[in-house]
Amino acid sequence: MRRFALHRLFAIVSKEFIQMRRDRVTFGMMVGIPLMQLMLFGFAINSDPRHLPTAIRSADESPFARTLVTALQHSEYFHIVSITNNEAETQRLLQLGDAQFVINIPVGFSRDLLRGERPALLIEADATDPAAVGPAVAALRVVVDQALNRDLKGPLAELQAKPGPVELRLHAHYNPENITQYNVVPGLMGVVLTMTMVVITALAITRERERGTMENLLATPVRPFEVMLGKIIPYIVVGYIQLTLILLAARFIFDVPLVGNIPLLYLVAFLFIAANLAMGITFSTLARNQLQAVQMAFFFFLPSILLSGFMFPFRGMPEWAQWLGSCLPLTHFLRIVRGILLKGNGLLEIAPELWPLLAFLAIAMTIGVKRYRQTLD
Repeated sequence: MRRFALHRLFAIVSKEFIQMRRDRVTFGMMVGIPLMQLMLFGFAINSDPRHLPTAIRSADESPFARTLVTALQHSEYFHIVSITNNEAETQRLLQLGDAQFVINIPVGFSRDLLRGERPALLIEADATDPAAVGPAVAALRVVVDQALNRDLKGPLAELQAKPGPVELRLHAHYNPENITQYNVVPGLMGVVLTMTMVVITALAITRERERGTMENLLATPVRPFEVMLGKIIPYIVVGYIQLTLILLAARFIFDVPLVGNIPLLYLVAFLFIAANLAMGITFSTLARNQLQAVQMAFFFFLPSILLSGFMFPFRGMPEWAQWLGSCLPLTHFLRIVRGILLKGNGLLEIAPELWPLLAFLAIAMTIGVKRYRQTLD
């Protein structure tokens, strides 16, 4: 039995470093993924979102109402996108997701305030993402009290008595009980499809090359686009099976209310599934082996799950992270699936999210076709 020898150990270590240096893609992943995690968790992830889009429906033009509006405009938690007295307009903003909150200032707000009757402010919130609602509602109480207390002085100082001069009433739309499953389970539909579709198809052409069957495929008169479609179509069927299983689990296991048009969801899901499959095929044309294909898929999946709004509130991220997240198909599909299942959105409401999916699909397919090689060289 041979004894342990340092020179043999050093030889193996040197061999591994040489192999690591030659495999630049793997080495780049080992360095790039930790850096990505550091940047995303350090800068982009924020569980206390600020500057949330807010609409104000004011039916009172008193100085106190104007003071309240001004205080909200200068608050870090709220970004005023609309000030109107049109209820239909504010409801439209809430349904489309253009407003996270609608703050209703009622008629006679100033009169009731001066009488000491604690007038009620109705706060309507899009609660499809409960994590984005709680901190802002808590901050709203402080903003309202501090703003009005500055005006309630002298003879009106007694109105500053706790619990505050104004009563806040929260009306949480779409998820009134703030049930986490209502937000997570529909989101998992997009996460599962992204993970499986990209990883599985990333191995498709790479597996052909490693097993030596690529030569037989290249000898046929099949065109690159036909090869890509032939490899994508079977997985589209698999994607729809996954989609169906998740919908059944959402309804019968987690009791998620499916208030929207399910056939519309199936129709729109085709774009999302095809976009992820095209991305996987593109990775398979870039990778030299199956390990690199999986690494590339993970490199795509990590920012997708972190920047899409699935794990953390999308509006809590800085603008550069929101811009990156808007380039990912999962971000738009999450808005679509939550809008359809929880809000009952139709085609007109989800149309703004369809164009980014179409653009991503077109770009991924174009790159994949151009990268596909009809010869082994």
